[in-house]
Amino acid sequence: MTLRAGDLVQVTRSASVQFHKPIMFRVIRVLDWATYDGWIWLEGYQLDSRGDAVARRSIFVMQAGLRTAPAPVVVGQTHFRSRWN
Repeated sequence: MTLRAGDLVQVTRSASVQFHKPIMFRVIRVLDWATYDGWIWLEGYQLDSRGDAVARRSIFVMQAGLRTAPAPVVVGQTHFRSRWN
């Protein structure tokens, strides 16, 4: 998997033991830092269940453990309606 800015991945325990609770992560960039073979540093945003960013993070993960994540589904969007409509 080649990661690029904007990619959405699911980070689980298979990517690193620190993620015993899976997170959704939007990649800003892959950092070009020296690491162990198969491991990478990612910079990006941790997302909540609605797809909103809740924290900016740099994470150290095993690339083979990352999974492409489906885009979050927004249910029940409300639309602004002015009193003059």
